[in-house]
Parts: sequence; C-alpha cells; structure tokens
Amino acid sequence: MRTLNRYLVLSYVGPFLMTFFIAVFVLFMQFLWKYVDDLIGKGLETGTLAELFFYASLTTFPLALPLAILLSSLMTFGNMGEHFELVALKSAGMSLQKIMLPLVLVATLTSFGAFLFANNILPFANLKMRNLIYDIQQKKPALNIKEGVFYNGIEGYTLRIEKKESDGINCSGIMIYDHSKGLGNNKVSISESGKLQLTADKQFLSVVLFNGTNYEEMQDADSEGKYTLVRSKFKEQSVLFDLSGFRMVRTEEDLFKSNYSMLTISQIEEIIDSINITRNARIDEFRKNFSTMMAEDNILKPTEASRATPPDSLHRTIVDLNNRSLPGQRAITVPGKIQTIDMALNLARSKKYYIESLMSEMENYERPVLAMNVEWHEKFSLSLACLILFFVGAPLGAIIRKGGLGMPVVVSVVIFILFFVISIIGKKMAQDGAIPVYIGMWISSAITVPIGIFLTSKATSDSSLFDTDTYLNFFKKLLSKKK
Repeated sequence: MRTLNRYLVLSYVGPFLMTFFIAVFVLFMQFLWKYVDDLIGKGLETGTLAELFFYASLTTFPLALPLAILLSSLMTFGNMGEHFELVALKSAGMSLQKIMLPLVLVATLTSFGAFLFANNILPFANLKMRNLIYDIQQKKPALNIKEGVFYNGIEGYTLRIEKKESDGINCSGIMIYDHSKGLGNNKVSISESGKLQLTADKQFLSVVLFNGTNYEEMQDADSEGKYTLVRSKFKEQSVLFDLSGFRMVRTEEDLFKSNYSMLTISQIEEIIDSINITRNARIDEFRKNFSTMMAEDNILKPTEASRATPPDSLHRTIVDLNNRSLPGQRAITVPGKIQTIDMALNLARSKKYYIESLMSEMENYERPVLAMNVEWHEKFSLSLACLILFFVGAPLGAIIRKGGLGMPVVVSVVIFILFFVISIIGKKMAQDGAIPVYIGMWISSAITVPIGIFLTSKATSDSSLFDTDTYLNFFKKLLSKKK
C-alpha cells in the first residue's frame, strides 16, 4: 500500500510542478503586458526589475495553484486510465475513493498552504509590488538624446544634436538652450562639435563644446523693455547637467499599507470593527440631532401671538371657524397660511438634505467595508478552490482516460475559465453591493462542488459519460423505434 501511495504521489507531483510554473508564467506575462509601457524606456537597473518580477510572480500564486491542481489531477488519473492502471487497481478490490485518498491528502495540504500564503506572504508581496510600480511610474524616462530632435528631458535646458558618432560620445552640431532662470529662451550656446559623457557616478552629464558661440539677450538697466544681444565666441566650454531627477525615488511603504489587498485577516477584521464603531457612533449622533431639530422646528407649537384675543365677537366667530387648531397648537390666521406652508417646505427640504448627506457619509463607510469583506472571503475561497477543483479533475481524468498535454489541457482550461469568470462576476457584484458578499465570493465554489460530486459518482461506477459511441448508439436506437 505504501508503494502504491508513493507511486501516486510521485506521478502527481511532476505534472503539478510543471503546470504550476506554466500557469505562473502565463499569469506573469499578463502582468507584464499590463505594465509594459511603464517599464520601457525608464533605464531601470537589473536589480530593480528582478525585484519587481519576483514579487509580481508571487502575486500570481493564488490563481496558479487551483489551475495547476485541476490540470495535474486530470493528467495523473487520465494517464492511469489510459494505461489501464485504474482498471487493475479496481479489479484488485480498490475503490476509486481509496485510490484518490493519498492525493486528497496532498490537495488538502496544498489548500492549507495556499491559505497561509494568501494570509501572510501575499499581502507583503502586494505591498512591495505596488510600491515598486508606483515608483517606476513616477520615474522620468532614461536620458535618450536622439539626432536632430530637441530634447527637453533635463529640467531647465533643451538640447539638440545634429549628428552622433558611432562611439556615442563625439557629436557635431550641438545646440543648448538655457532657460533655467525662467526667463524664456534668452540664452543659447551653439558649437560645431563636442563630447557627451556621463560622470563615473552617473549623477551628471558632462558636455564639452568646441568652437562655438554663446548668445544671450540681456535687459538694459536704463530702459525698460529693451534688450541687448550679447555674443561671445569660445574654443572650448564645459557644461555640467545634474541628472538627479532621473533617479528612481523610493516611496515610504507606509503610504500603501492601508490598502485592503495588503492586509492579513486579523488586520482586516480589526479595521472593519473600527469602521463599524465609528459608523454606529455617527448614526447615534444623527438620531439625537434629528430629534432635537424636529422638536425645535415645530411650526405649530404655541406662541404668544396664538393667545391674542380677537377685537370683537364677530371677528372672534370668523377666526374660530376659519382657524381650527389642535389643542396645544397655535391658531394659523388666514393670511399666514401661505407663509406657514413655505416654512414647512423649507424645513422639509433642510431635513431632506441633512438625511441625504448622512446617507452619502454612510456610503463612504460601506465601500471600504465591502472591499475588505471581499478580500477576507477571497483568502478562504481561493484556498478551498484547490481542494474543490481536485475533486473535479481527478474523476474527470478517470472518465476521459487520456493523459499527456492534449485533451486534459483543453478540458481543464475550459473548466478553469468558467470557474474564474463566475468568480469574477460574483466578486464584482459583491463589491458593488448588488448581492451579499458571502454569496458573490462563494458562488463559484457552490456551483463547482455539485459538479465534483457528480463526476466522482460517475467515475466510481465506471460511467461512459464522455464515450461518443454510447450517445451514438442511444440515438440510433431512438431513431429505429420511431421507424
């Protein structure tokens, strides 16, 4: 039995590692395609790129693991079915569930490891990757002075080179505009030839000009609005450009730590509790303020004017008939009805705006809570998906009975795409608040589990679920009965 278990595990580990690294590579290429415009032309160091690619690869693990388990389990049992190894084991009295047991334990350990990775390592990898991407996006493009093109990448200067020699140092037809003082292009240097070379520490660009002329417009001190052109020739002149602005400045990681994708489960729960406490306190405060405002703004409460005595009995009778009021409320005179209605409308509008502002404030509390709840459930759902997809791939391989990278790859990719699309749709709807978070994040698993149970039962009974001859014979019999 130990020999069989060892054989099953070794047969499974090889395809698993191969498919896992293939999945990581494919997902990493998706990342690279997304950010390729931010990486090209920045003159990034090899160490910086290696660090970015390493952390970006780590962020692909949560999706690569379920795909690798699905494909490797399908390949392993498909290969065993193709070589009649499953038939031999079943004829020896072993059920499919017993054959699957060692790999079920491996898939369970992988699922648990995926959860630990998603909770502890993935937030750190996301933090490092996002920080690096932000710094790279803020970095200026690398120094790249082309022939015949004005280059204004150096702050305060514009350069133009007519021709570069093959060594990349000697040049001819150099023109330098100096507008570092913010006075416009009032100073220019033109030379027949020169040399461009970076200093040893690559912090400065040294430009040596030969046989040229400086032109500068200087304002006259005596008369405002008049300028004097000053021309001076030189045989050799050196200009040093500061390239510190081309360095990549590293941002403090603390600025990114509050993002929900960079938090562990305990941190997410702590922040959600804090937000809920603040929100509930704000709701209690609103209730008190609203009750106070309603009591103070009662336009029908008794006033001194409501107790005034009418001038005579005739007027008293008219007023009593036209201005009936509830006990304890002031009587509203006929001329004052319109004013009273306007006051009531204004008070109603103010209450409406007050409630709308509170609702907007509550939405600002709900959005981060929804996002963090989605992240909390995703750490569990993607980890459990490893185990669920194993129970889809293993029996499916036993039914298909095809190993290698042909049919198993096609089938597993189709299944995973459907699983992934359902997961993305559920996640998006949960983030928008259209459905409860637990439904959106677990709907893909809820759909996949019955499929896994169905396939396992069919594989246990050696069902010809994907045998085309079975379906052809069925339709032939059906057509013959009709005739």
